[in-house]
Amino acid sequence: MGFEENRPHKPFYGFVMIYQYFRQRRLLRQTERTLKGLSKEQLKDIGLTTDDISHWK
Repeated sequence: MGFEENRPHKPFYGFVMIYQYFRQRRLLRQTERTLKGLSKEQLKDIGLTTDDISHWK
């Protein structure tokens, strides 16, 4: 048996998935916070309304 046969293919894959989940949630919260800080005119410029942001989650 060779060295590579005894090793798991992705030993830390579960940790990577957990990290990616929390990173995605953090980025979504950051985006939501940024959008909530914009005025109605600024939201209109990018094609959104305040109702869109509240339904976005």
